[in-house]
Amino acid sequence: MLLFRLWQRALLVLLCLQLGAPVVAQSLPAATPAPASNLPWLEQLLASSPILRRHHVGVSLTDVATGQQLFGLNDDRYFTPASTMKLFSLYAGLRLLPDSLPSLHYVVRPDSLVFWGTGDPTLLHGDVPSARALTFLQNRPEKLFYAEVPTVAAFGPGWSWDDYNYYFQPERGAFPVYGHTVRFYGKAGQPLPRVYPRFFRPLTELAPAGAANPAEDHVRRTPLENRFTVFPTTKNWVDETPFRTSSALLLQLLQDTLRRPVLPTPFRLRPQDAVYTLRGLPVDSLYRRMLRVSDNFLAEQLLLMCSSSLRLDSLNTARAIQVVQQRYLQGLPDHPTWVDGSGLSRLNLVTPRTLTALLLRLHQEVEEPRLLSLLAAGGGQGTLRRRYRPVAGKPWLWGKTGTLTNNHNLVGYVRTKSGRLLAFSFLNNNLPGDDAPVRAEMERILTQVRERL
Repeated sequence: MLLFRLWQRALLVLLCLQLGAPVVAQSLPAATPAPASNLPWLEQLLASSPILRRHHVGVSLTDVATGQQLFGLNDDRYFTPASTMKLFSLYAGLRLLPDSLPSLHYVVRPDSLVFWGTGDPTLLHGDVPSARALTFLQNRPEKLFYAEVPTVAAFGPGWSWDDYNYYFQPERGAFPVYGHTVRFYGKAGQPLPRVYPRFFRPLTELAPAGAANPAEDHVRRTPLENRFTVFPTTKNWVDETPFRTSSALLLQLLQDTLRRPVLPTPFRLRPQDAVYTLRGLPVDSLYRRMLRVSDNFLAEQLLLMCSSSLRLDSLNTARAIQVVQQRYLQGLPDHPTWVDGSGLSRLNLVTPRTLTALLLRLHQEVEEPRLLSLLAAGGGQGTLRRRYRPVAGKPWLWGKTGTLTNNHNLVGYVRTKSGRLLAFSFLNNNLPGDDAPVRAEMERILTQVRERL
């Protein structure tokens, strides 16, 4: 439309010049103004806040029972959503996975068992552990052969490369073990911590006296190899550091754990092969951990498992995203830019009203008690345990936070004083400095939403 109007204007100017008529300047039509707010008091709270006026704010508020939008502020503009993208990953899992996780795929041949990964992250995971695949492989009478299927790069598009050392950014993979992290248990007075898995103990050393530690980390890993340096402290501590993954390392860890040989083999299915899937933990055990504490690794692996359910021969995050968007998420207010499972990427973009629309779909398709139990409850657990305290012993806010440097968002449900359930998105991008004042201001405003509606 804009190009058409520019063409019209140019044609008019040319015609006027040919006829000798004066050229009259014409302005393009102004954008259609947004409708007046249905909640002027909420609009005033947001507009008068000296904390919120310094950055980009987007808010969407909708009644879950009726689907009526009650309020919108910049709700059609795109924001960096951070970890609120995990709600899209949840939706993908609900659509593409059964009630239990696929732990591995395998085929049985006369004297051998060939297995390959589905992306299941729970094998020997420190927080969501599953022994199903371990027991299965230990007890099989056949020789074990591991087939490596094509999968995604270790890091997602748009991730920060210098976060490789931190627990929240482990590498992705088809057959994870130990959550792709090493756990260190430091004790005051002991120079070196306890290391789990023990395989990495010989690769851990004490930092030289006076060595610089600008980030004040307990442990630093060499960027391109599995060598870990420990900086001593006077207190007890626990830390997780991702390790560099490789096929050779996976085979070593599997053999050490299973105490039996595991040999590599090319991935090649024969026409006569019957492919079986070993089932693992109930899906909600992963969903709950992923959402409540915002576990990036679980979210990334969830999309790989979704991809595995679509095709056996490769794991591809983009494939899972494309299928979910085309089959199940048509009709959202604005098409999201969705590139990873965790929201670590700054390439993700979504509007507040689209996030609220996703919340409505989740509520329509998942029983309310189950849905709310998967999210962090205010004052209860996870990322909201210190805010939005229960009233009379009952939680009133359930949500998913999303935080990157200079961004803090919250998306979820509010149970108002009158008993209504509202879906909301409250996004804050380009924050200058500490986000603690923004978190407090969001709590103040959402508390007013609870009280007045």
